[in-house]
Amino acid sequence: MFSTASLLLAQEIDHGYFKSPIKPGGRNYLSGNFAELRPNHFHTGLDYKTGGVEGEPILAAADGWVYRIKVSSFGYGNVIYLRHPNGKITLYGHLRNFNKKLEDFMRKKMYEAQVNELEVYPEPGELPVKQGERIADSGNTGGSGGPHLHFEIRDSLERAMDPLLFGFPEVRDKTPPTPQKIAIVPLDIDSRVNGKFERLEITPTYTGGNYVLPSTVKITGKVGLEIQSFDRLDEASNRNGFPTFQLSEANQELFSLVVNKVDFNYTRQFLLHTYRNRFTKLYTQKDLKFQYFNPSEPETGHLELDPGVKKTYELALVDAYGNKRTVSIPLQGQDLEHNVNDGTAPSRAQISYLGNILKIKAPISPDGGLAKFYVGAHEFEMLPAYQNSQSRTYLWDMNFGIPEEVDICSEVVLVGVDARVPADTDQLFANENVKIRFSERTLLEDLFLRLEQSGSQNSPRLTINDPSEYLWNEMEITWDLPNFNGDKDKLFVYQQSSNGRKSFVGGVWEGQSIRFKTRNFGTFVLDTDKVDPTITPIRLNSNEIRFKIQDSSSGIEKFEANVNGKWLLMRYEYKQALIWSETENGEALKGPVVLKVTDRAGNVKEWTGTL
Repeated sequence: MFSTASLLLAQEIDHGYFKSPIKPGGRNYLSGNFAELRPNHFHTGLDYKTGGVEGEPILAAADGWVYRIKVSSFGYGNVIYLRHPNGKITLYGHLRNFNKKLEDFMRKKMYEAQVNELEVYPEPGELPVKQGERIADSGNTGGSGGPHLHFEIRDSLERAMDPLLFGFPEVRDKTPPTPQKIAIVPLDIDSRVNGKFERLEITPTYTGGNYVLPSTVKITGKVGLEIQSFDRLDEASNRNGFPTFQLSEANQELFSLVVNKVDFNYTRQFLLHTYRNRFTKLYTQKDLKFQYFNPSEPETGHLELDPGVKKTYELALVDAYGNKRTVSIPLQGQDLEHNVNDGTAPSRAQISYLGNILKIKAPISPDGGLAKFYVGAHEFEMLPAYQNSQSRTYLWDMNFGIPEEVDICSEVVLVGVDARVPADTDQLFANENVKIRFSERTLLEDLFLRLEQSGSQNSPRLTINDPSEYLWNEMEITWDLPNFNGDKDKLFVYQQSSNGRKSFVGGVWEGQSIRFKTRNFGTFVLDTDKVDPTITPIRLNSNEIRFKIQDSSSGIEKFEANVNGKWLLMRYEYKQALIWSETENGEALKGPVVLKVTDRAGNVKEWTGTL
């Protein structure tokens, strides 16, 4: 089955147009490939291994011109973008250095602007390149975990495409993908998986060259499949991704999911497309901005079976070379059951939130099982959705109203949800001490907001939902602290993880309130950074000055060097905390040296000396 989108993509593929940017005609190995699941995003290109060292010649994949070039310590690091006559763009990232022509061009621009990092868009044809021309050397700059080349092919609208579709015989793959776990998840309040409203993860067993779930899973209502899986290229031990999933039943394809392009405007939508960055969701979601399904319909992948009906679904995993592995998934429909074995009961009621569904699991009570949900001025009575001799489980759809509390006979449960915030809208939430502004691009999906303030008067804590939940873009928070009487100088917001580690967020004090932006949920605290950065000289001579610069709290914000009263370009490698000089025309360094380093809290350290 081929979709219109697939046919259009096939027409865009210029097979053989590009040559390998590393060792064309030789053998190449990848540490990462297109559509691989990475923290918070799809991987959008190929990561070429360079043997753990820097300096591999990087070649232009086709004729073209430099249309974008950047020197940076973060992201892609030092990176070149080439535009080609066929309309495509190629990207070469994490470079150690450019060739002499490009190095001279960028150095001149950086000295003119007196900045240590710079992005430039040259005029078309200003910096032409020929296919196979050495444009740079491989490196480890930016957000790189080791020496390699990150290579991308993009269409004319800057959407990333799978480079392997264009044909690079230097990379070999006859190895099919491998499934690790299958998850079956309920999709609405009347859904059940083996009788319960909860996610079920199963490890398939390998038999007869393919994989199968070890037992039939019983389902009620609509459920969806998720999969954790990986691919390996030939003669490589590292795990990669793959683009295609196909679900069939009785030799009839029901749908396919093909990640064939990534639009960078929607890259964090990946967090909705996956479960905690690990499982790919094989069902459509109403708020997801990109759709890789064919057919792309509101309920594609929403599986439902009548009671007693059993079907075996075949999930095919297909890599970019067409290697395929299947997983057999036997499902059987069943009626809603009231008596369900749900394991050991908790000592007290436990609350969990699964999207819009509030779930309360509690021990059986001699006082009865009828719960009262209090929503505004209304009271709703409800029996458990299911129970056994030890526990009872209640389900409530918060789209119909958010309960302030629930009386389950044995105790009164405080729900802890403050408001429902719809996605795709500008919204302002405010309570006594917290205001949160959401833009129409802040939320991935409707949010059921949970706020908790704790700590002491001068050591307050603000918890907003859970770090395992995600935002699309930033929310702006104003945190009112009327009783705070501590020192506000260099006092900022930090996000604190469960292990106590703090990450600088920032913020601006406005009277007794601090306003800050974040695109992460979690726990926020206040902390002071009054400690200057440290500067340690490594090398000082007429050819180069080199320092180690570090900051233990808020982190390095900027640095500036002057020699004999003139601004000096400094390159930065944050992973090694090193900066080093690069003169404009190779002139000798001589005279007084002044280096200023500023951290994100505004603390400034100055080092002076003489060459």
